[in-house]
Amino acid sequence: MTTSPTYDELPRDLSGAGSAWGLYGDEDSIGRLNLITPDIVRDAVDLVRRGATFGLDTPLWAFDPPLDSTRTTARHRVLRGGAGAVEDLDDVLDDYFPQIASQWDSLAHIAARPGVFYNGRSVDDVLDRGFNTIDHWSRHGVVTRGVLLDVARDYAKGERSPATDGSISIADLEAAREAAGLSFSEGCAIVLRTGFLASYRELGQEARRSLASDLRAPGIEHTEAMARYLWDSGAAAVISDSFATEVWPPDFSESARPYGFLHRVLIGLLGFAIGELWNLEDLAQDCATDGVYEFLLASAPLNVTGGIGSPANALAIK
Repeated sequence: MTTSPTYDELPRDLSGAGSAWGLYGDEDSIGRLNLITPDIVRDAVDLVRRGATFGLDTPLWAFDPPLDSTRTTARHRVLRGGAGAVEDLDDVLDDYFPQIASQWDSLAHIAARPGVFYNGRSVDDVLDRGFNTIDHWSRHGVVTRGVLLDVARDYAKGERSPATDGSISIADLEAAREAAGLSFSEGCAIVLRTGFLASYRELGQEARRSLASDLRAPGIEHTEAMARYLWDSGAAAVISDSFATEVWPPDFSESARPYGFLHRVLIGLLGFAIGELWNLEDLAQDCATDGVYEFLLASAPLNVTGGIGSPANALAIK
């Protein structure tokens, strides 16, 4: 697979945005992950030089109360069983939302427009016939070159902060890329540190409750130019430490379609793998120390038949 056609060469959706429907076949359910070929995996493995590993998942209870009011905090119970010389302990998670903390959004998560998901699939196609769901990603796996764009560290050198200014522009991403000496590559994962998670960890419980009730979070701008930039980068995935990858809140109004909420375009039309609320702090510190901002990224989404999202289950290896 190649990134050809460019974004401007893509056919247009009814909304006027570029659409990748059919590019990887009419039966496709993994979108841009098709770009991660065996050759790309082998090249990514060659990035491992020191054997340093970084877990990229936050704890399930890192966000309390949940940043999304439709979700609840999971309850963890340990069952004690066995008898005599054999005793065993088992876990039970109640009210567990796989997208409560570090997560993947599958191509079934957000529709391009009401009732129409990636590759033109209907709600029945998703719920009854299993198109676009997370188990397709699980069978494929996500193993590729990751590139860290540490916008938060770049901002720390100046007067702006993504925690207050919110919207991250293409110029901001390019400044971080150039500062790290990076180039994008076919099938890579763009990993964006906005500073949101680090800022959240400093909040007291009252401030966390206030944030959850009126969420403001940094992220990339909601524009067609950003969709074009990400598509033409060749990336298969866009990952961040923030709530929705794009700046929050978006503009859900009809007049702002389709770019007011870029998820509709990135997931619903272009088939990007989107990761949110990933723990990038230790990785970012290591990258700043050794000056190497690329790494092997490995993630194993849950193999839940018909699942809509998954914990990241991700490692960066340098």
